[in-house]
Amino acid sequence: MSGSKELSVRTGLVHVVFAFDVGLSVDLARCRQHVTDMTETAKIKHKGHAPSYFQFDPPPLRIIQEISALEIAGRRTSSTVEVTVYDFGGVSVRYTIPFEGPFEDMIALSCVLSETEQFRDDSRTRVAHLLTVIESAVDRPNIDDITEDFLIFQVQEFTDGIALEELWTTRSGETARLLRSERDRLSEQEVSEAMSARVSFGCDDVALVDWNAALLVDREPEDVRSVLEFANLQLLEMRFLDLALDRALDRSYEVLQAESGWSAFLRKRRMRVDLARVARFQVDGAILFERVGNALKLLGDQYLARVYRAASQRFRLSEWNAGILRKLETIESIYQKVHDRSSSLRMEVLEWIVIGLIALELVFGLVKR
Repeated sequence: MSGSKELSVRTGLVHVVFAFDVGLSVDLARCRQHVTDMTETAKIKHKGHAPSYFQFDPPPLRIIQEISALEIAGRRTSSTVEVTVYDFGGVSVRYTIPFEGPFEDMIALSCVLSETEQFRDDSRTRVAHLLTVIESAVDRPNIDDITEDFLIFQVQEFTDGIALEELWTTRSGETARLLRSERDRLSEQEVSEAMSARVSFGCDDVALVDWNAALLVDREPEDVRSVLEFANLQLLEMRFLDLALDRALDRSYEVLQAESGWSAFLRKRRMRVDLARVARFQVDGAILFERVGNALKLLGDQYLARVYRAASQRFRLSEWNAGILRKLETIESIYQKVHDRSSSLRMEVLEWIVIGLIALELVFGLVKR
């Protein structure tokens, strides 16, 4: 049920975020040398008193690019776009749209943003251009087809003032429509689900996190926004790694089902190549998994840890992690089986060589007599 007064935003921003994978890893120091735009090392800001070790490790590289403003639904983006490069090969692109006006207009904008390809296409073009500049700093450079997008609605102040809890109580239907990019009213069950991930630090701020978007009512939301952007990029990397492991498993099964016996002996060199390829799948997957999982240190700042936990639950990152670990274990098992088969084949060949040598020795002995 909506409140009696029309909800309106006095000062706000809408952030459109896209995540890409551009390679296995990025040398950030070399990347900085190649980039001519204004750059800085991205760090987490903290609310209250928090230890400095709640940070990215290593800190990603933030690049600010001047752009011609993009127009959408009668609004224009700011004249800059922020590109953040992480050492594990992930890139996050963020556009910002200044917003003021009725909350219903923000909901309408959310719907338009969820349907348009304008920002996806523009961000891919920017990432492709960036990759040509920093290619020498990227291990196995390639822009993967899959992307992840996320909307962050930042409200610094509402007009006429409202009680903050109205957003998830009397006005929860409107808030849920914003987060779900829906023009029509939602069911009570859907609204309840959309409102279930709520995090606050003080009495005058809140972060409502959903799988498609987040609403931040906060005057200093940079730390929360950074964590949400990272979680979105982490989801992309989990999806990318999951697909890569699926392909690796298919290839590994082919290696495992290849012919055995003497035919395998005749293709011994090919088996060594296959074995090395399976091992590379395993190592590449494990390295990327560890880099993505350990890029953000979650110790110390309980508030940001709760924000990250809310986002990871929305994105089901734990389920992605579990699936990836199972596939890594399966590839390890296949590698071991291929290795054992190769070892058994070598032993069998050696046995036949020994038998042959013994037979030759017996024949020579009989001939000498």
